Amino acid sequence: MSKYIITVNPHGGTKKGLAILEKVLPVFESAHDTVKIIETEYAGHARDLASELDYDSYDGFCCIGGDGTMHEVINGMMTRTDDRKLPIGLITGGTGNSFMHDMDCLDPVNAAKRIVTGRRRLIDIFRCEADRAIYYGFNIVGWGIPTDANNLAEKLRWMGGQRYNVAAIIEVIRHRMRFARVEIDGNIIGADFGFVIGCNTIHTGKGMQMAPLARLDDGLIDLLIVRKVGRMKLLRLFPKIFSGKHIGDPAVDYRQVSEFSIKPEDKNTLNIDGEMLGSTPIRVTMMPKEIEVLV
Repeated sequence: MSKYIITVNPHGGTKKGLAILEKVLPVFESAHDTVKIIETEYAGHARDLASELDYDSYDGFCCIGGDGTMHEVINGMMTRTDDRKLPIGLITGGTGNSFMHDMDCLDPVNAAKRIVTGRRRLIDIFRCEADRAIYYGFNIVGWGIPTDANNLAEKLRWMGGQRYNVAAIIEVIRHRMRFARVEIDGNIIGADFGFVIGCNTIHTGKGMQMAPLARLDDGLIDLLIVRKVGRMKLLRLFPKIFSGKHIGDPAVDYRQVSEFSIKPEDKNTLNIDGEMLGSTPIRVTMMPKEIEVLV
C-alpha cells in the first residue's frame, strides 16, 4: 500500500480539476493506496507545497494539471532545503499536455492507473540561468516566436486549445526582428532569428512535434534554430511541425546539445515550459536523470 500527495486546482486551466479528481480517486482506492488531497489556492501554490511539505511517509507527489503544474512541482522540489525529492505523478488535466503526449497518456484515469503500479522512470531536466535568476524546466525553453505566441495565446483563452496554433500564425505574420547571438559549444551564431527553442520533450503546444528526435533521458536538449526567413516560408513550415517533418527543411538547424546560451540585443521574456518566465540573456544546461516520474 502506497501513500500519495495529490494536488488539484479547482479553478485553473480547464477548470475540470475536481471532476478529474472524482474520476481518479477510485483507481487509488482499488489499489488500496491512501491519498492526501490538497486544493491549491493561488498561482505557485503547487511549487510552494513541493518545496515545503514534509515528505516523510509519502511515496509520490501527484498533481492534476498540465505542463505548468508539472513545472511548478519540479521547481519546488529543486529548491528544497533538505534536497529531498519524491517521484512525480502527473494526472492529465491541462490544455496542451505536452509531457503526457510524450507519455502517450492523455486520459487521466489511465494516468492514475500507471501511477498506482509504482513504476518509476528517471528523466532529464534543464537548468536555466536567466538574467541572474534560476529556473528549472522539463519541456521547452523558447525565445522568439514561441515566447511571443505563448504570450498572445494567453489573451486568446476563449479559443481553447487551438489558441496556441492561431497565436503562432499571427506571430509569423508579424515578422518581428530578433537579433541575437546563440552560443553552442564555444561557437557563436549571430543573426536575425525567427526563433530558438530547446526541447526536452517531443511535443509542445497543442500536439506539435517540435522535436521529433527528443528523448526524456538522453542527457541532451534538442535545439532548433530558425533564422529569419520570409513570412510565406514560415507559414509553409508551420504545418510540418505537427508531423515533425519541419526538421528536414533547410530553414531549420536541428541539433542535440548539452548546453547553449542566447544573448539578444534587447531583453526578452522567455517561454519556459509554457510559462512566461525570466528574461534574456539565458544559459541552459542539462541535468541528466535528475527527476523520477511515476509512469
